Amino acid sequence: MKLTRARAYTLACVATLALLGACTVGPKYERPSVATPPAYKEAGEWKIAQPRDEVNRGKWWEIFGDAQLNALIEQVDISNQNVIAAEARFRQARALVQQARAGLFPTVTGAASATRSGSGTGSTSSTTNRRGGGGTANDYNLSLDATWEADVWGRVRKTVESNVAGAQASAADLETARLSAQAELALDYFQLRVLDVQQQLLDDSVAAFQKSLDVTRNRYNAGVAGKVDVAQGETQLKGTQAQAIDVGVQRAQLEHAIAILIGKPPAEFALARTALNVAIPSVPLGLPSELLERRPDIAAAERRVAAANAQIGVAQAAFFPALTLSASGGFQSSVLPQLLTLPSRFWAIGPALAQTIFDAGLRRALTDQAIAVFDANVAAYRQAVLGGFQEVEDNLAALRILEQEANVQEDAVQAARQSVELTLNQYKAGTVSYLNVVIVQTAQLANERTAVGIRGQRLAAAVTLVKALGGGWTASELPSPRGLSIRDEKAQRNEIRVTPPGR
Repeated sequence: MKLTRARAYTLACVATLALLGACTVGPKYERPSVATPPAYKEAGEWKIAQPRDEVNRGKWWEIFGDAQLNALIEQVDISNQNVIAAEARFRQARALVQQARAGLFPTVTGAASATRSGSGTGSTSSTTNRRGGGGTANDYNLSLDATWEADVWGRVRKTVESNVAGAQASAADLETARLSAQAELALDYFQLRVLDVQQQLLDDSVAAFQKSLDVTRNRYNAGVAGKVDVAQGETQLKGTQAQAIDVGVQRAQLEHAIAILIGKPPAEFALARTALNVAIPSVPLGLPSELLERRPDIAAAERRVAAANAQIGVAQAAFFPALTLSASGGFQSSVLPQLLTLPSRFWAIGPALAQTIFDAGLRRALTDQAIAVFDANVAAYRQAVLGGFQEVEDNLAALRILEQEANVQEDAVQAARQSVELTLNQYKAGTVSYLNVVIVQTAQLANERTAVGIRGQRLAAAVTLVKALGGGWTASELPSPRGLSIRDEKAQRNEIRVTPPGR
């Protein structure tokens, strides 16, 4: 086939645009370097994660073996308003990706119009006065316009890259919101159960103190004990009853907090009292370097660095000229039946090149701003990594030290119980005063409550350690750039485990 001049010109333009389209200004992204230690300082003999440990880490709360806790946390995805809001923000970020990608394609608009105009006076004819005395005229127009700005310097591609990274950061924020709500619910739940145990201890102590007071009153009536013994017994009993009532305030507030976390009004939610039959789980650790992939907040910070890096390229692209190609065509006629005929057609096509000549340093300032934003995001990312290391080390230390404290406290509880038993026998034998009984009983109750409190602290440290390790999440769960372009919301929700209400 013979290559005409017009065809050669067209092919040359296409080849030139293809070569120019390969140009992209701006720095190439590399993940900021972060110094990671070879092992956690507080790990000691802690169990290192094995491949089999990863099987059920998605539902991390199941390691505590509490069916009611499992049922409550399952409701977080569906009803927690913070998680729902984070899911909506992710959909906003995904829409921004679609908006940016639209810039890679031409914009096509269609128009249709019909106008009737007149000029001059002295003629009432419905047609134009050909002798120049004025008249009226009709104009019918049907057109199609197309405009495309060639992404010669990669401005649109860098914007897409930035928005993709921003959407991935938003997906990580969603996981952070979910993990935070789950961990907060677990913490509130265990604290509530600790109060239930303490409530039972106080109720048992009230019953025991009431019996002791009855014995003292009988001894007083028999003339064996003094009035002061009765007063001491009543003081002890009423004080313990007041403590039991005070526990109810804290429990009610925790119950209300749990209700809000699962998206229910406090008036519609209640948890019955039950024993705390939960063992302290062994949380498997990974290497510190793995923390960069396992924490969604760190992943979000890293993705924001990538987004800021791409914005530098967007700012730098403004220094280069913009090439716009436009084309239009259609039909125009003063007689409607002749509108779609060959003589009524028109067309126009041509490129336009625009370059800012003077902006008083605006583009330079915008570039400097983009670089500063990038530097700030790098610092925020490194700080998030350091904060993650600290949280893991803090809770490893807490679990190790609290385990030692729990063992010592258990010995103290046993000693206190024995002391109460011996002192009561001495009091009944008349060898000690009732004040001794009050002292040892008060000490026993304090030690029992302390032991329960330490157990609650250990559970809280275990929950917080799981959260600090990312709760089983990995950066591989971030939506891919291709996934962000899919309009199937169901597929995308499966990719990032989103379960918005009513869907």
